[in-house]
Amino acid sequence: MKTGLFFGSFNPIHVGHLIIANYMLQFTEVEEVWFVVSPQNPFKIHDTLADENHRLNMVRLAVADNPALKALDIEFSLSKPSFTIHTLHHLKEEYPEREFILIMGSDNLAGLHKWKGFEEIITQYGLFVYHREGFDNQYLKARENVRVFDAPVLNISATFIREVLQANKSIRYLVPEEVENYIKENKLY
Repeated sequence: MKTGLFFGSFNPIHVGHLIIANYMLQFTEVEEVWFVVSPQNPFKIHDTLADENHRLNMVRLAVADNPALKALDIEFSLSKPSFTIHTLHHLKEEYPEREFILIMGSDNLAGLHKWKGFEEIITQYGLFVYHREGFDNQYLKARENVRVFDAPVLNISATFIREVLQANKSIRYLVPEEVENYIKENKLY
């Protein structure tokens, strides 16, 4: 079974993430998309990072109505910072019958050469890349296991959502209603 892995902080998860996941389910051979919540991304600053369990709970709420989407906390028990290659090794060991494919934006693709084990990621797992404005890396796009899709992408980010919340504005329609309620109830951001 082909399983797309969508790694991220999901701080918080938003409709843009869900649109990409649904696109991959509908327009590629991916049969499931697993949202891998990263407790600590080695490339990101962590001052605005909500607790990993809150972020996992928000992802679970966001995907609860779709059996082809799943929230994963696998990186919570792995050493930190989280390196994708270590997670992939762990998942392959735990689910040997699955073929894993990474889902990422072209913004991440542009920096992939900085990732630990990036050559193995490309050759052993492959990448499904969705276009992000302003990012292009022809060298990696030309690789055999890298497929680029013109998926619909909203120009929103978790950073923008946190800024909207800090300004006491509504995040309605930017995140699923259940996630909005969870953020309010837990006074996040």
